[in-house]
Amino acid sequence: MAAERSAYAAAGVDIEAGERAVELMKASVARTRRPEVLGGLGGFAGLFDASALARYDHPVLATSTDGVGTKVAIAAAMGVYDTVGYDLVGMLVDDLVVCGAEPLFVTDYIACGKVYPERIAALVGGIAAACETAGAALLGGETAEHPGLLDPDEFDIAGATTGVVERAKLLGPELVRPGDVALALASSGLHSNGYSLVRHVLLERTGWALDRQVDELGRTLGEELLEPTRVYAKPCLAVIGATEVHAMSHITGGGLANNLARVIPAGVEVVLDRASWAPAPIFGLVQRLGGVSQPDLEATLNMGVGMVVLLPEASVEDARRVLASEGVQSWVAGEAVAAAGTGSVRLVGSHPAS
Repeated sequence: MAAERSAYAAAGVDIEAGERAVELMKASVARTRRPEVLGGLGGFAGLFDASALARYDHPVLATSTDGVGTKVAIAAAMGVYDTVGYDLVGMLVDDLVVCGAEPLFVTDYIACGKVYPERIAALVGGIAAACETAGAALLGGETAEHPGLLDPDEFDIAGATTGVVERAKLLGPELVRPGDVALALASSGLHSNGYSLVRHVLLERTGWALDRQVDELGRTLGEELLEPTRVYAKPCLAVIGATEVHAMSHITGGGLANNLARVIPAGVEVVLDRASWAPAPIFGLVQRLGGVSQPDLEATLNMGVGMVVLLPEASVEDARRVLASEGVQSWVAGEAVAAAGTGSVRLVGSHPAS
């Protein structure tokens, strides 16, 4: 057996390093444990007690899978590995909550050129911390060492999540009607979308270094680019539980209008007023230094809006109160009006100076 391990190690795969990484991550994973989780880390499959769904009249499972994208290149270049887990979990669970689903558990997949146990433990620690924020169990995962395919310092992370919602409480386009208000929830920054454009403009074209202090950002470029994605699951579920909500849209790749249009029914148009908010300076920096047009910028980046809630006007005050108590800034960004044709979104006006 020792000879086999040595041969595998000679091929570039270190089994002992993988085992060490698992030991280092156990405590952070344990903190995400929900009562429905059976067994511990290290089994072939994660086990979740589905009898918990018996409290639902008609449970509907929701699932989502995603990755972080090229933001991991920023993390690797800076040697900071405990933040991109929030980007992964945010991309996963906030795709569930838009239909009203509570995230139950998350599984992750880490591919790397070489297993450095402390690095893997930091990555998983970030994922676990974000799962705690979302109320989801980190049920299991996989770390795969791919020498020859990835350089020793390269890695990528992806994951999947499952949640549940009562069928009668599903949110979606069929509930949206003229007169609904579009409530915008502030993003924490770029989140994890559009980084191919951002890296091209701010690193390749300008030649700026990640440790460059940028006055208008108030910190280094790298610190700004690594700002973790805000995880909205718990605040949004709190809003759903406290007042009437018709639909939600998670603003990710494709920008504000394109994502919001996915939950707008035929015969309705949502008009958003840019004057209702000032995007953070990072968005203007990308536009100015890259010579990026306003339509291109808005079709790529979230422009400071991480989530949009569509709800009756009578629900706005309660929703904003709940969000404020959860530490999430929100504002009325527009409204739904009757319009011919397929569901659409139109942005009007101009952003105030940030």
